[in-house]
Amino acid sequence: MDFNKLINTTEYSFIHTDPRLGERIILLGVTGSYGYGTNREGSDVDMRGITLDLSSDLIGFTEFEQFEDRITDTVIYSFNKIVRLLLSCNPNTIEILGIADDKYVIKNEIGQELLDNKDMFLSKRAAASFGHYADAQLRRLQNAIARDSMTQPDREEHIMRSVIHALDDYNRRQVLGGLGETRLYIDDAVTEGLEKEIFVDGEMKHLPLRAYNDMMNTMNNVIRDYDKIGKRNKKKDENHLNKHAMHLVRLFMMGTDILQNGLIRTRRPDDELELLRSIRDGAFMKEGKLDDEFYSIVSEYERKYAEAEKHSKLPDNPDMVHVERFVEKINRRIVLGEIS
Repeated sequence: MDFNKLINTTEYSFIHTDPRLGERIILLGVTGSYGYGTNREGSDVDMRGITLDLSSDLIGFTEFEQFEDRITDTVIYSFNKIVRLLLSCNPNTIEILGIADDKYVIKNEIGQELLDNKDMFLSKRAAASFGHYADAQLRRLQNAIARDSMTQPDREEHIMRSVIHALDDYNRRQVLGGLGETRLYIDDAVTEGLEKEIFVDGEMKHLPLRAYNDMMNTMNNVIRDYDKIGKRNKKKDENHLNKHAMHLVRLFMMGTDILQNGLIRTRRPDDELELLRSIRDGAFMKEGKLDDEFYSIVSEYERKYAEAEKHSKLPDNPDMVHVERFVEKINRRIVLGEIS
């Protein structure tokens, strides 16, 4: 597919006509299956990019974080927002800096300078970031499979374990520490239609409301993921499960690459693609369930990931001096009108 021609079609006219985009875009590339190398006939085209802020965003009253076109599945982040996300090695955004060169459809001098300095964002923060995303993918798989193969009380137990796991992960990523006396447990249901359900007891003091909201969102997300894959079309469900399974392994692959080698490689090497494509195509799906061989593969990649984290030579945190100088240099040019 010729992606350079694609962005000049009517469907992508917003790239050229929106005042926030156009010549302000410094990077735009193909991600998703085409970016990873796992595409097949009929795969959707996903594009992600970066556009410069306006001077009024920096010293005035306007605000802008990202442009999104759902029809084409295109997301273009503001420069300042993408920097904040890159500092945590967010998997959905760090991949923009690791796209194969022929998959960039827009790349100007500032975009190239950002790519030349991408190492300034790499740190051991990637371990928590990629680990968190991989854990979320694994929960989606376990939840979807458990939903159809367990009794309602057993499913409730499974959901509770997933919630506890999610909260443990949440606590590891917060400065606040534990959740005090909070306790989750299963008892006879009071909600109509359920036999058993999860209850919570707890006492919290001096907990910031925003932290409480984040904690509740963490638990809500587990329930949402549990119900995310529909029941009506078993074949469609299996396809979704296979995609989740593929992305779980891909996250471990990419995260290990960053921690072990300091490399951001969005497109996976050919030997890895063979495995990823086989997972996506259902090689490990048996009667609606992923087989033991798949979970053995996951365990091995988890082991490699843990080893990479343990022995990583990356700094604990990004090179903030380098990042701040780079961001200030670009934004200063915007404010002074050197970049229109």
